[in-house]
Amino acid sequence: MPNEIEIKLPIKDVKSLQRTIKRLALIPVYPKTPRIHEANLLFDTPDGGLAKHGQLLRIRTETPASTTKKSTAKAPQRHLLTFKSPPESLAIGTPTRQLNPGGRYKIREETELVITDATALQKIFEGLGLRGWFRYEKYRTTYKFPARLKWAHGLLVEVDETPIGTFVELEGPGEAIDRAARELGFSHSDFIQKNYLVLYLDDCKKRGEQPTHMLFKPRASQ
Repeated sequence: MPNEIEIKLPIKDVKSLQRTIKRLALIPVYPKTPRIHEANLLFDTPDGGLAKHGQLLRIRTETPASTTKKSTAKAPQRHLLTFKSPPESLAIGTPTRQLNPGGRYKIREETELVITDATALQKIFEGLGLRGWFRYEKYRTTYKFPARLKWAHGLLVEVDETPIGTFVELEGPGEAIDRAARELGFSHSDFIQKNYLVLYLDDCKKRGEQPTHMLFKPRASQ
């Protein structure tokens, strides 16, 4: 199973980020449909056994954001099943300190596959006693650096628009993450290892709100 090495960066000025993306000549990974809506559902046992062991089980549905409700064409969707293991389960023979100097990255083993029927799989999980307990959504636009920059090979720059703000996820080799962060105007002190569930809970606590699901508020009808 491949290791997922990543960090998040908090974005306070989206327009400034857009200018930086243009200046760095970042290239959309999916040029025809660059902005993707992600609907995520996390599963766990009734007693939270997966979370207690640092594991994550998720079904994600991706839909190109260009598709509107007024369109008669069915949105082309992709469904992904993801399982993530805790950091301590990393493969023997690759010391964590080599992958994560200074402990500044979030590293997990990740297994992911495309599925054809998310609804059927959800029913199977529920039949096995699992429950879909937390939903969160975001819009993601994924970029890469120009191919001529050898240091950036294998690195993804993912701009996430979420109900609690905009973040950039850098995923790839640690050295490339460090350099890309500098190019974007950030330092190690800005690195965030928390997942979106924890960031959402922190945001609810700050606002004095009861946590539910991290979803965008419905737009008022025109």
